[in-house]
Amino acid sequence: MLSWLKDSRGKDSDVVISSRIRLARNFEKYFYSTKIEQEQERELINSIKSKIEALNEEEKLTFINTIDLTNLEKRALIERHVISPFLMSKNNTAFVLSEDESKSIMINEEDHIRIQVLKSGMDLYSALEEANKIDDSVEKHFNYAFDEQYGYLTSCPSNVGTGMRASYMIHLPSLESAGKIKYITEAISKFGLTLRGIYGEGTKPEAAIYQISNQITLGYTEEEIIDNLEGVVNQVIEQERRARYGILKSRKIELEDIVFRSYGILSNARLLSTSEAMELLSDLKIGVESEVIKFDKSVFNIYELMIKIQPASMQKIIQRELTEEEIKIERANYIRKYLPSCIN
Repeated sequence: MLSWLKDSRGKDSDVVISSRIRLARNFEKYFYSTKIEQEQERELINSIKSKIEALNEEEKLTFINTIDLTNLEKRALIERHVISPFLMSKNNTAFVLSEDESKSIMINEEDHIRIQVLKSGMDLYSALEEANKIDDSVEKHFNYAFDEQYGYLTSCPSNVGTGMRASYMIHLPSLESAGKIKYITEAISKFGLTLRGIYGEGTKPEAAIYQISNQITLGYTEEEIIDNLEGVVNQVIEQERRARYGILKSRKIELEDIVFRSYGILSNARLLSTSEAMELLSDLKIGVESEVIKFDKSVFNIYELMIKIQPASMQKIIQRELTEEEIKIERANYIRKYLPSCIN
């Protein structure tokens, strides 16, 4: 679980937490999600399930029907960004998942399938390469809905064309504290990009973590979309780094105080809510990246810890349903257990 996150030193990982490629595809044989009947949805699921062995090329893929999952298991998967909240809100859905959870195929989401690949750091081209391999494997067994003029046909017109959404999960604490997020949102929209919360569309940011992704999929190649996204994100990265440097240069003692206070609370707290823990870990991450506080990062991934302390994930770790108060206690215990000693 989450082993793809073990590499905490991906390219530009001081700002970019992860890269994601998602390909939306529909099959010629079935109506789209707004018209498809339940019998066809079940038939589609069984068709994918019967081809799992053929799709297993380099690694083990597991087929999971969402009807077999508890609500807790569903919420934990959403928290880990393995599947979307929308998939779990529907009936007759399933997904295929790789062992390290970096690759998935969601079935009967907004489109018949959505192929997703996650990578640590700034690594969209590698994610695209792996997504294309899965895409090619699926296409050997199913005919896609494709138009020579418009490209891949999707349920939502905004996905027509490549059917690709490319996104970066980025940590922008310094720009957020400076009140610059609104201006960044306005600026990137001119390039056909959007800034969203930690769980995508309709969600709010947590711990200064945002998603930047493309909005336009028609009229451009996958490579052009990624190049445009990378160009803009590189500028955002540079702005965040400049803001961090400015704080470190002019307010170093204040930054050190924030970072070490956060570390002190995390090291000693007996009760921690999700929001408080996320904010404190965000402070700790900026302290690590600014070298204000030092850990052995080969054994400590702050973002991985952020995911594991989410409510459903926390209960999965403890292996039982918990009250809200119990979750706060177990979260504090878990952080104290896995938070390493600083070396400065």
